[in-house]
Amino acid sequence: MTTQAIGRNKILALCLCAIFTALSAVGAFIKIPIPYLPITLQTFFTTLAGLLLGGRLGAASVGCYVLLGLAGVPIFTEGGGFMYVMKPGFGYLLGFIAGAYVTGKIAHAVKSPSLPRLIAAAFAGTGVIYLIGMVYFFAAKNIWIAGEGMSVWTLLTVCFFPCIPGDIIKCVCAAVLAKKLIPLTARYRLTAGE
Repeated sequence: MTTQAIGRNKILALCLCAIFTALSAVGAFIKIPIPYLPITLQTFFTTLAGLLLGGRLGAASVGCYVLLGLAGVPIFTEGGGFMYVMKPGFGYLLGFIAGAYVTGKIAHAVKSPSLPRLIAAAFAGTGVIYLIGMVYFFAAKNIWIAGEGMSVWTLLTVCFFPCIPGDIIKCVCAAVLAKKLIPLTARYRLTAGE
């Protein structure tokens, strides 16, 4: 591959990262409001980022989204700014980064991932999002938000049970879409060292 072709592929990889950064922001505003945490399309877009871009670039695109929000751009579900780290839902944003990474690594451990592998990778990444998000949410409610204590059962009732059916559907849809689109993004992922 020529130096010019490698440079062009890196530029296209950066463009794909920027697109998924923007899609993560858009996903925050496509939501169903429920108490404590809204149900959004962010998990769909962050999972798709991992599936299409691979672990490193997928996590980088979602990480850029989180950094923009922390810098004050109002792209989180409830605004933006550095103080957002004190909100119980901030753990889910950290989970999106780790989830995209895990999804991409599992999906692209083989050269041409099958649909079952993509679905398994999406579920694994979503599991990471839930783990990090729920632990952070529980810590926020029981440690630094005064008078807000929460039991583990209440945590499951507000952060897991209402969200899991939709996230299962989003994982399957993201995997099916990724299976169709992976051939178009494979060369950019490989150029980026995935």
